[in-house]
Amino acid sequence: MIQAVLFDLDGTMLDRERSIRLFIQGQYDRMENYLRDVDKTDFIEAFLKLDAGGYVWKDRVYQQLVSKFSIRSVSWQELLDDYISQFRHSCIPFPNLKVVLETLRYKRLKLGVITNGRYPFQLDAIKALGIERYFDLLLISEKEGIGKPDPAIFHRASKQLNVPLDKCLFVGDHPEKDMEAAGKAGMVTVWKKTTGYKAEKADYTIRRLEELLELEVV
Repeated sequence: MIQAVLFDLDGTMLDRERSIRLFIQGQYDRMENYLRDVDKTDFIEAFLKLDAGGYVWKDRVYQQLVSKFSIRSVSWQELLDDYISQFRHSCIPFPNLKVVLETLRYKRLKLGVITNGRYPFQLDAIKALGIERYFDLLLISEKEGIGKPDPAIFHRASKQLNVPLDKCLFVGDHPEKDMEAAGKAGMVTVWKKTTGYKAEKADYTIRRLEELLELEVV
């Protein structure tokens, strides 16, 4: 039987697509006096394209935005600082996230997070979702010095939780960095299905977080 359930953050617990769109709309409004020569829709869509689903860090994104729109009244660093300090206020969880975590805790399962990203930025997002208290373990790649798909981070989680790898279940949205990597490390894998991806090597597939509770292994 599974003894621990570990989660990815972006695209798994955090509805990043909705969150980032909400943030960038708010950023434009906050910075409107500096961006008045840039069409709001063009700014938002350019940001989302350059962001590439979160796989491009925002220093590069904002540098390219400032260049693309010839922005002179605000620097890319100021836009980045606003992102770092304000994104937490736009974090939107996927439906039933807390219900799922509460149910898993009730079943006496250990819970953890393994996420790639900057620290403390990712921790701020976890806190913004109001879910930090549910977890026995939080591994954020920048702080750990390793990240997915390196198997070492999955082994580290197993060791710190004192749960064998084959008794750990990992839930994520990325076919390679989450499913393939966790599977190769020895964990049972659950793919939270994401449009545009295929995760053929996942042990289980769900569309919504609450479906996790219906799996026979949990």
